[in-house]
Amino acid sequence: MSKIVVMLANGFEEVEALTVVDYLRRSGLEVIMVSITQDKVVEGAHGIKVISDKTIDELKEASFYRGIVIPGGVAGASALRDDARVIELVKDFYKQNKLVAAICAGPIVLGKAGILEGKSATSYPGFGAQMATAKLKEDIVVKDGNIITSRGPSTAVYFALRIVEYLQGEDRSSELKKAILLDLVEEQTS
Repeated sequence: MSKIVVMLANGFEEVEALTVVDYLRRSGLEVIMVSITQDKVVEGAHGIKVISDKTIDELKEASFYRGIVIPGGVAGASALRDDARVIELVKDFYKQNKLVAAICAGPIVLGKAGILEGKSATSYPGFGAQMATAKLKEDIVVKDGNIITSRGPSTAVYFALRIVEYLQGEDRSSELKKAILLDLVEEQTS
């Protein structure tokens, strides 16, 4: 089974983190929520407390996992960006050609890790200066090689689906889209 790491710091955007965790688990992926603090309880930007599966000190090296996901939330993403252990993990995943995904303010972590140079990427509006070496796009989800980025809370579903597609193929992503009734929503709103 593929294992994916979702990094959590106090102030993370709940919709972005938990949508990814939920949808990836629905698609059969093992998702490990990792707190960067010594406490497994992490509080999101809107006061929702989540119990992570591990702390960062309990996490094994990148070779044990297939990808890393960085959610947004300004406080959470900033804490992840400022944590040297997280930056090293992101660099390791990238060097091993494993999935590196970030949403909303999360791509600032990728910018700090130095992996966006010449890569197409997106983020929540206003974070471009911290991703200055990237080719900034306004698409809701952008994939460039093993990097997937997305805009914000309302794009979390599409972000998660693109991760599933990357890891498990288009058929599995389409199955998940049908199972969550997104195809019905898109049909009725188009």
